[in-house]
Amino acid sequence: MNDSRPGRRPQRSDFEQALRSMDTYIDITVDDLMALTRRAEQIAERHHTEGISVSQIMTQPVQSVRPSTPLHEAAHRMVSGRISGLPVVDEAGRLSGIITEADFLRALGIPSSQPNHTLWQTLETLFTHLRHHGALEAPDDPVSSHMASHVVCVGPEADLHDVLQAMRQHRVKRLVVCDRERKVLGMVTRSDLVRLFFDNYTKPTNAAD
Repeated sequence: MNDSRPGRRPQRSDFEQALRSMDTYIDITVDDLMALTRRAEQIAERHHTEGISVSQIMTQPVQSVRPSTPLHEAAHRMVSGRISGLPVVDEAGRLSGIITEADFLRALGIPSSQPNHTLWQTLETLFTHLRHHGALEAPDDPVSSHMASHVVCVGPEADLHDVLQAMRQHRVKRLVVCDRERKVLGMVTRSDLVRLFFDNYTKPTNAAD
């Protein structure tokens, strides 16, 4: 039995039936029609995401550290603030780099989590290391010794489409929002995107009166 619920994506048989039902000759194949429909859906999705600006989804204000901040202090801020990355800014507030939980683990000599690792895989690695090596001593190295200098940024004029494209292209979990002087305005993480999804796409529909 065919699924006729609203919102079901049309299948090839649906396109074939639609073409047969038209009382005229159309010089278009089923494949052409399906390709055109997919393209129209992509354009419609882009129009929708272009309506959501980065300022609506970014976290602000953003906690940051200086290049000279000791690594253990940066780690404490990440743990107490429940955040996974801190922008590193200079005296003028311009972006110099970013320090993440993965950078901190590498500084401790713990095999760093891979980009596709879950939080639980990262914790498993940490506890395995502790079982074999005992207590860890928090390093006093400056953040600048372990931070990533290449940071993927977007401007405040960016929209959700730009954010998703940048994350996909660079395979990163977070983006820093900067102005033209590279001053940090906010951050967008995967958690922000998940929150956006649940806030905007899972709202219960009102029952009919």
